[in-house]
Amino acid sequence: MPLIKSRPNSSLPTPHASTTTFSTTTISTTTIHTNTTVDPAAAAAASFFNDLLNKIPLPRWAIYTIFACGALLILLCCLCICKKCCCKGKKKKRQKKTDERINLNGVNGKTTTALVQPDVSDVDYGATKQKRRGKLLYSLEYKAAQSELIVGIKQANGLKAMDLGGSSDPYVKVYILPDKSRTCETKVFRNTLDPVFNEQFTFQTSKSSLLNSTAVMQVFDFNRFSKHNIIGELRVQLCNVDWNHVIEEWQDLAAPAKFEEENLGEICFSLRYVPTAGKLTVVILEAKNLKSMDIGGSSDPYVKVQLALDKRKWRKRKTSIKKKTLTPYYNESFTFDVSFEQIQRVNLVISVWDHDAVTRNDAMGKIFLGCDASGNQLRHWADMLSNPRRPVAQWHNLLSAEQVNSTLTLKKKIPLANKLPF
Repeated sequence: MPLIKSRPNSSLPTPHASTTTFSTTTISTTTIHTNTTVDPAAAAAASFFNDLLNKIPLPRWAIYTIFACGALLILLCCLCICKKCCCKGKKKKRQKKTDERINLNGVNGKTTTALVQPDVSDVDYGATKQKRRGKLLYSLEYKAAQSELIVGIKQANGLKAMDLGGSSDPYVKVYILPDKSRTCETKVFRNTLDPVFNEQFTFQTSKSSLLNSTAVMQVFDFNRFSKHNIIGELRVQLCNVDWNHVIEEWQDLAAPAKFEEENLGEICFSLRYVPTAGKLTVVILEAKNLKSMDIGGSSDPYVKVQLALDKRKWRKRKTSIKKKTLTPYYNESFTFDVSFEQIQRVNLVISVWDHDAVTRNDAMGKIFLGCDASGNQLRHWADMLSNPRRPVAQWHNLLSAEQVNSTLTLKKKIPLANKLPF
């Protein structure tokens, strides 16, 4: 049987052509896949989140439930806060309306006096306002034979908090008016509103002067680097006291009187003592609120630093003069040779003077420190001795020269041997 040779069909693709077509299709598919690829950063974040969820040993539905509950709880808290704020605003509006109605009830239209309302700070609440300042227990005794008035400061209770921590550093200042020849201070008690002082102070006064005098007891809050704030005071008219027995009683502290003592200013200085070298260093830093001594309302102040040994004048130095100022800045240092044996018998006298080129220099204020001092002055001196080789700075209120001189009672300087008349 003869073989039949089939002709190749030209319409069918050849193997080579088929291969070429397949390759073209593959390239086209790859191109489409590249154009629809997701952002790599988002994919990485999703992968990290899935890995984190896989590490939690809980099923997915439990994790989603916890997240949903947390979001719901936060939403409820926000709603509660918003509702509370809205209620407060409504209450304030209602309160204002009520106050306006109350205040307008007294207006009759015939006078403008009814429209004047006292300021909140001017309203006196009587006993309630006094209790906020606290109470003071004191005693009074007069010994006619010795002409001595003994003022005892026992304790205080419920004092007003003057510091940010809700406490105070109280001490009491005692003096007698109108003479005021001596001012005494108790010790400072730290961080308390109920200090127990148990201190007594003796004042020399005659019976006739006693009946015209007033005992003043002022409670202050101590501040080392600023002005001491007054908490309250007591003023006892001594003519109303029965002197047949010792008086001891509690009284509420009152607001300080507006006719307060004359302010002579303040001075800040530091003390440093080195026992091994026997060196006492006094640095006069600055002063403020000094009394004006010149006609133009200013002064030319300078500071005199004096040491008294055994109540006798010993050594002295002075600062430079600052022209036409009531707030001079000095920052001047003075060093004295004082042995450890002498430091217990030395008193440091700091005085501020107004310089006059023509007339005599005038004393503006004075203060003394040492073992014979009291109150803040004694505390500053004790802090210096308990912290050797360390400077201790503090502000002090200046006193009158008469007060300091009557308390310190310096003796006259012994004349030198070569000047003796024999």
